[in-house]
Amino acid sequence: MKRVISLLVLFVFSFSLLTINFKATEVTTSAMGTVLYCVDNNSVLYGKNENVKMKMASTTKLMTALLTIEYAEKHNNPIVTFKKSMIEEGSSMYLKVNEKVTLKDLCVGMLLPSGNDAATASAIKIAGSKEKFAELMNKRAKQIGMNNTNFVTPSGLDDDNHFSTPYDMALLMKECSKNKELMKICGSKFMTVSFVSPKDKIVTYQNHNRLLSLYENCIGGKTGYTESAGRCLVTIAKKNGITLIAVTLGDKNDWKDHINLYDYGFSKIKTKVFKEETLVQQLVGGTKDKTNIKLKEKVFILNNKSDKIERKIFLSPFAYCPIKEGDKAGVINYYRNGKLLEKNIIKYQEDIEYKEAEKSFWDFIKELFNG
Repeated sequence: MKRVISLLVLFVFSFSLLTINFKATEVTTSAMGTVLYCVDNNSVLYGKNENVKMKMASTTKLMTALLTIEYAEKHNNPIVTFKKSMIEEGSSMYLKVNEKVTLKDLCVGMLLPSGNDAATASAIKIAGSKEKFAELMNKRAKQIGMNNTNFVTPSGLDDDNHFSTPYDMALLMKECSKNKELMKICGSKFMTVSFVSPKDKIVTYQNHNRLLSLYENCIGGKTGYTESAGRCLVTIAKKNGITLIAVTLGDKNDWKDHINLYDYGFSKIKTKVFKEETLVQQLVGGTKDKTNIKLKEKVFILNNKSDKIERKIFLSPFAYCPIKEGDKAGVINYYRNGKLLEKNIIKYQEDIEYKEAEKSFWDFIKELFNG
């Protein structure tokens, strides 16, 4: 197993990120279409025909599994009775007519052994037919931003109108990564399904995604293959808080290419962290003599080690009351290599009312003589 050389980065739990586009040329693949996508800053680190429509075979099942797991979570994981109408050609989890499993079990069956029977059974259970389920798939695709994708089958079997792009499939994997249950399934090398009926049937399935064993930072994904689509692979990897997605469509050397893509990607990534801090501004004429403004930790994830990020804070040393929470207090400018990159408004985080100043001795004397 090839070891990965990566830049040490800081993992943060709450931060805002900047999109910076940078397409590299230092890595190549044998795929018809490729994308290496950074989840943390929504950027393409490497692309080859990443927006060209292609067949994606069983990587389609990522969308089927996403809709299935979400439906199961909302409807108490319904039981599915396998019917003749659910039988499908190709790869299978080997369901038999009248056997019963749950929807989540079908997710295991479609993601690990890439069961077309599991995908079709789920589609019919949820929508009544494969055609109606395809409508749900396409609706969700538009919500995700998969603008160059059209689904026809829940399994990914070939159809002239069934296509996607490497970039769109990266967006789908990103959406899937938000669901912990789905990621647990597609990130497992083996999973066991205990059938509802027959009760004594227990089957352990092996994941077709060999990258889970070949690359230690791989946390999930989906394989695919048809004769016309070729070998297709969508994977996701995480190292030191940075998450990358690799997609190859029509690739004879997909395992090697994905490892090389991740090696390249993690070596290019650079982070710049501006830690949480508190600014203090003096107040004039208020119920308090100062206000604190907390700046949240901000992280820039950059795709070039030579980039230099600087910050300038513009905040007046004092302000006149009253002030209102949410009002503009100042500005923070971020610069990359000396050029303005981002401008953020600093806002007050509390209300402070105006307070009339108490009269001094000299104010009393002035009033006395002015009668």
